[in-house]
Amino acid sequence: RAASANSAIEAARWSAADVLRQQKLALAQSWIDLWTAQEQVKLAGELLALYRRTEDAARIRLRVGDIAANDLSRISVIRFLTETDYPPFNYAGPDGAPAGLNVDLARLICEEIKVPCTVQMRRFDTLVDALNTNGGDAVIASIAATPDMRKRVDFSDPYYRTPARFVAQRGAAGDVTVAALEGKKIGVVAGTAHEAYIKAQFTEALLVPFPNADAARAALKKGEVDLLFGDGVSMAFWLNGTESAGCCEFRGGPFMESRYFGEGVGIAVRRNNDLLRQALNWALFRLWEKGRFTDLWLRYFPISPF
Repeated sequence: RAASANSAIEAARWSAADVLRQQKLALAQSWIDLWTAQEQVKLAGELLALYRRTEDAARIRLRVGDIAANDLSRISVIRFLTETDYPPFNYAGPDGAPAGLNVDLARLICEEIKVPCTVQMRRFDTLVDALNTNGGDAVIASIAATPDMRKRVDFSDPYYRTPARFVAQRGAAGDVTVAALEGKKIGVVAGTAHEAYIKAQFTEALLVPFPNADAARAALKKGEVDLLFGDGVSMAFWLNGTESAGCCEFRGGPFMESRYFGEGVGIAVRRNNDLLRQALNWALFRLWEKGRFTDLWLRYFPISPF
């Protein structure tokens, strides 16, 4: 903590512009190895823009030492709540203990803040009520920061966003530009934001709606559609698993327009618990800065949804 306090004294001398410039460089470096050269520029820019929009970002970086030396001493333990069955983000391990990306991230956060933490698994539909009745301090369960959910809880900065992606049969030729997809059959799940996006942005493509993701994936494997467009995380699971039988691959870069695909996933805390929210933001930024979040993500997603 003394070292962190010394760092804060140095950081406090920076101008706001210097702080933001350091954030940009750190985030870009932290994520640079995730994508091919063509995708790096788009994704790094999107992540940096996302972090720039966080109103607390500069203040958190300037107050690193203050948080570590003063505010964090007021946090004696963090009681995380997570879901029971949403692999690989959260699930029960072979010994019944909580496991998954969210659980590992919670433990990294506690290491960074230097406080003990517990992780309790509950049904997803009980998590927010348990949080708001003091059954825990924070929920880390891939909860999207929607306007409705923000009426019930406050959120940390997003730690990931769910991109939309195109998937095509392996080796199939063609780009995923508006012009290149004219007349192409694009499979989507009916009634989703992905269907709405294709309708709005790829107006000359032939939209083929399916009742569910399994039906859409089966159609792609059979060649009944040229591409699928859908949730990048769930399609990464499919491509990584045995059900795809190596048939297909991501095509083009991710689509992350928040108007269609949301503002991202954050850690939920009780309303007005600014101390814990800012501490979580600080820890997340430190993990991004050190590259530890990137290492964690790649452990669970060898084929990145980004």
